[in-house]
Amino acid sequence: MRYINRVKTWAFQGLAIMSLSAFALNTASAFEQDENTNHLTLEDVFDIEYVGGLDVHPSKNYVIYERRAMDIMADSTRINLWQINSDGSDHRPVLSGKASYRMPVFSPDGSRLAYVSSFEGNNQLYMRWLDTGQTARVTNLQHSPSSISFSPDGKWIAFVMFTPGKPSSLPVKMPKQPKGAKWAGNATYIDSFSYRSDGAGFVPAGFNQIYVVPSEGGSARQITEGDFNHSGQLSWSKDSKHIIFSANRTEDWQRQPLASDIFQVDVMSGEIAKLLEREGPEFSPIISPDGKKIAYLQVNDRKLASQNALVYVMNRDGSNSKGLVSKLDRPIANIQWGPKSDSVYFSYDDHGKKKLASVNLSGKITRHKAQLGGQSLGRPYTSGSYVVANSSDVFYTQANSQRPADLGVETKDGELLRLTRLNEDVLAPKELAKVRSLTVKSSVDERPIEAWLALPPNFDPEKKYPLIMEIHGGPHTAYGPQFSLEIQLMAAQGYVVVWANPRGSTSYGEEFANLIHHNYPSEDYNDLMDVVDGVIEEGFVDEEQLFVTGGSGGGTLTAWIIGKTDRFKAAVVAKPVINWLSFSLTADAYAYFTQYWMPGMPWEQVDHLWKHSPLSLVGNVSTPTMLLTGEVDYRTPMSETEQYYQALQLRNIDSAMVRIPKASHGIAARPSNLAQKVAYILAWFEKYNKQQD
Repeated sequence: MRYINRVKTWAFQGLAIMSLSAFALNTASAFEQDENTNHLTLEDVFDIEYVGGLDVHPSKNYVIYERRAMDIMADSTRINLWQINSDGSDHRPVLSGKASYRMPVFSPDGSRLAYVSSFEGNNQLYMRWLDTGQTARVTNLQHSPSSISFSPDGKWIAFVMFTPGKPSSLPVKMPKQPKGAKWAGNATYIDSFSYRSDGAGFVPAGFNQIYVVPSEGGSARQITEGDFNHSGQLSWSKDSKHIIFSANRTEDWQRQPLASDIFQVDVMSGEIAKLLEREGPEFSPIISPDGKKIAYLQVNDRKLASQNALVYVMNRDGSNSKGLVSKLDRPIANIQWGPKSDSVYFSYDDHGKKKLASVNLSGKITRHKAQLGGQSLGRPYTSGSYVVANSSDVFYTQANSQRPADLGVETKDGELLRLTRLNEDVLAPKELAKVRSLTVKSSVDERPIEAWLALPPNFDPEKKYPLIMEIHGGPHTAYGPQFSLEIQLMAAQGYVVVWANPRGSTSYGEEFANLIHHNYPSEDYNDLMDVVDGVIEEGFVDEEQLFVTGGSGGGTLTAWIIGKTDRFKAAVVAKPVINWLSFSLTADAYAYFTQYWMPGMPWEQVDHLWKHSPLSLVGNVSTPTMLLTGEVDYRTPMSETEQYYQALQLRNIDSAMVRIPKASHGIAARPSNLAQKVAYILAWFEKYNKQQD
């Protein structure tokens, strides 16, 4: 499904601020190729598709999924709904066109499909009768609905929606503005703890509340109240009288970034009762199909930087809570009940891969064959989603180092089938980089450090290639052998690319992840250098042509690396933390960072935070360095980038700053920004790559 023919040229609109040498950076030059090339190009970014959210029919073995495609004109992701049978047959559109259609949810009897669309302007909830194809608009909302959930009797749909409140103010008396005068505008008064959020900007007054609306249309009715956010997964009781949810409804909720308990709300009266209150957050509650049990996730909160959730089950009334998965020691997410109410499915990250398992009510774990992935297009993070059918088949987004997410199914007999091939028209004619694994021993403590290599098209092991090390963010996340547009685009230009999971990464257990707790960056640097050494030992890398880049936590580590060594010819530091003191008091999630990532308040830990700040090492830097950050990044704010850029300029280091327009911390949210990011990185490296001379 392609919405526009591929174009041969397009404009980069990022603002680049260059070093004192006034070097004119030509971002397109890195991709000047013969038109008949079979290598991946920036133009191909706009032709990529992948599977997003999905739901399975309650009685027929077919799935409706979000087919996501890049829209070159709107510079966004367009989402349409398609369906396909479990054997791969009858693949066809359900709702397709210029508008986006998303969040498909079947009614309990399978006769209707609820979804959200901006077809008529604002995002609204719609209903489609599957036998006739007739569609009705169900709501007239002022804000977008989320967390859609049908009641078991099919009469109601619950959802979460932001509900505006009254902004705080002071009784400021201003003189009357003369007629025709053009004043600057009203000042913004802020007195809330959480006032800014990455990707959303300054937070308006109000809270997320739970609503219900008749499934055949009518007025939406708010059923939760209070100055608290009620969001996340909604699960109905078997009798359709209550909705189970998790929230933090304590007075000091803004200063408790992880806390949440499990509640139920009476749909008719709005009465809220707490079902479970334990130490640590409980979240993602979901009622079993027979209505007797509630499964949920819980974290034993010890204020560690990385903490894995565990699967618990309790009775419907909140009694007899017990843990089902206590020894897995892996990040667990996305719990779903099996169709017979006798098991709970979940995804978990293990050695850089997202896997699927189920556990019965006695705690016996069954590991499934399906490997989830393909939904992180930019960088090779673990990702993926799935849904369990009443037939016990599992539909899921397939992991593949050569393709973004396709739809697959693991049958109840354990057979794996690939159902879609969404990108064969674009990627099959291309020669993509082959991906293989590499494991080295850490020079710190001989722990195994896993890494992956992308070998450029037409790779010849007898030749010498320049190397790019790409470092993941988080820092408590995981890379793996996943499809990555950024990695593939780098390899297409003749680079070997390596990415790794140094200490601090998830998917290897809490102990490994917390080796950098209150100690970041530190020996993760050594792990990454060991990986570079391991690649050089393979014999096909020119050790005089080493380059390094990374984003977020990877940007922090990149800046740390060039303060420790001059072995890299050039570096690109993307959306970094440069100064932990300033970051702690300018980042949007400052309540979390100061409690979980730092041993105390920043003014009490000046020496500790400065010791781990890349800015403390800037006096050692000689590596030509580009910084790259979104203009509206409130997670690692632009002020972090500007500090490092100005320090490098004061030291007369060849440096540049690239400010990506309309980009928050997730630069790849707009396809043009994903392309710009890669183009600038490669153009900067090309400047110092002697093999390009």
